[in-house]
Amino acid sequence: MSQMTEPPILNHPPYDIVLNILTRLPVKSVVRLRCVSKSLYSSITTPYFVSTHLNHTKNNINHDNACVIHLPFSYWPIIPVCTVALGHSFDTISEIRIPFDFPHTRVQIVGSCNGLLCLADLVSGNVIYLWNPSVRKFKKLPNTCLGNLRFAKLGFAYHSENNDYKVVRISSPPSSAQEVEVYTLCSGSWRRVETLLGANGIYYYFKRSLLPTPLVSGALHWIAVFTEGEENPIDMIMSFDVNSEKFRKLALPHGHIDDKNLETHLSSFKGKLAFITSEQPGFVFSIWVMREYGVVDSWSKLFVVPFERIAHCTAFTEYGSLLMFSYNNTSRFKYEDKFVLIDIETLREKKDLGIQISLSAATFMESLVLLDGANVVSY
Repeated sequence: MSQMTEPPILNHPPYDIVLNILTRLPVKSVVRLRCVSKSLYSSITTPYFVSTHLNHTKNNINHDNACVIHLPFSYWPIIPVCTVALGHSFDTISEIRIPFDFPHTRVQIVGSCNGLLCLADLVSGNVIYLWNPSVRKFKKLPNTCLGNLRFAKLGFAYHSENNDYKVVRISSPPSSAQEVEVYTLCSGSWRRVETLLGANGIYYYFKRSLLPTPLVSGALHWIAVFTEGEENPIDMIMSFDVNSEKFRKLALPHGHIDDKNLETHLSSFKGKLAFITSEQPGFVFSIWVMREYGVVDSWSKLFVVPFERIAHCTAFTEYGSLLMFSYNNTSRFKYEDKFVLIDIETLREKKDLGIQISLSAATFMESLVLLDGANVVSY
């Protein structure tokens, strides 16, 4: 009679190896594993794990798989549905229902950082949400501590020194001193920031753009109109350093056409500050890139994009896809025919995008940010 052998003993891998494997899994898989045990839940929700998982995700993003999230315009009380699409083609990957309400239908994506979106209403600027659709969680920000929200501008940024997220709000009514406040996710509250903007008769009017406020080299950027006394107003770039919370002025490119009637935007292109402007109203757009941050002479006009019809810039992705709203100057097309996506490096166009009315779009990636925290709502 043969002697029975004992079954092999299965050794469990060390816990740190298990966590290392989990940091490489898709977000949905990690979220499901929270229910396995209390210790695993605690480990997955730590800032270290979230950051490590985020870094692995970033390292695997390239031009072919980078995504954008597109926010369409909708008529109240219809709740809009965001579309997640490939950044270079806008081919739809998924649709996500926005789980919260705004008092107005005019809503903007203020910014997108590490999978966390900042959405705000464009009318009052006081209703703001942070939202991570990948983990199905959001947080409504408290009311402002400023006295005047007219002409408010917003920015959303990652604070690298503290591994935190900030929302910056600037109230800039014409011919009045600016007020600035900053919200931090860790504190969950707003606080005023002292600034000299608007002092000594120098005023800044921040121009409106539906493109998300670009975060480049640790600073947020807006185009502002600078006026001093009776002198003619001058367009310039106003930056806000997220770490030091100090403002800085940057000049626009030398050689661009300085015409207040021309369309201008700021964006980010492959990690560098980009300036988008129309040279002939609606028919020719130029993209300038600041090759060395903060050095005015490093501005270079990299791309010129011509159009046969009048066009307006709706979105510009990190990898160089330009979403334009285009129409004939004598008769307008149907909504589904108005949008065209252009690769600025090849000038290839894609017209059948399935977009009806675009409101805002931003680069997007999945992450575990906002997986845990105070006053975070799950849905």
